[in-house]
Amino acid sequence: MASCNMASAASGFSLTPNVATNVNSGSKSNMLFFPPKNNSSNSFRLVVRASEEAAAPPAAATTAAPAEGEAAPKPKPPPIGPKRGAKVKILRRESYWYNGIGSVVAVDQDPKSRYPVVVRFNKVNYANVSTNNYALDEIEEVK
Repeated sequence: MASCNMASAASGFSLTPNVATNVNSGSKSNMLFFPPKNNSSNSFRLVVRASEEAAAPPAAATTAAPAEGEAAPKPKPPPIGPKRGAKVKILRRESYWYNGIGSVVAVDQDPKSRYPVVVRFNKVNYANVSTNNYALDEIEEVK
């Protein structure tokens, strides 16, 4: 297993915040310099320069209706299945919790999902598991 010495890695670079920048520009700039380990004449240096540009002016608010060429945004589809925290009765006959009541943990909103509803129960099954996924037609919401 390889080991890493962070002290030697941290001593390999230095941060120079006082970089000469154009006074008229509204940007802030920092430079990061990685000196080489050996001082040979053909070694390369890596200099990383980052600058913060001035904030762009905010875009005009688009409260008007979309143009004729653009499609109107589609309305969000209604959520499927019971809400999170709802109490449901299990209708799957082969389930350990058949006719039992559990609470909904999550509902997958993907219509292609086969078992989108995750239900948690108070008692555990033989494998010491207290949650299971069910299809929408295998649960019934109780009041």
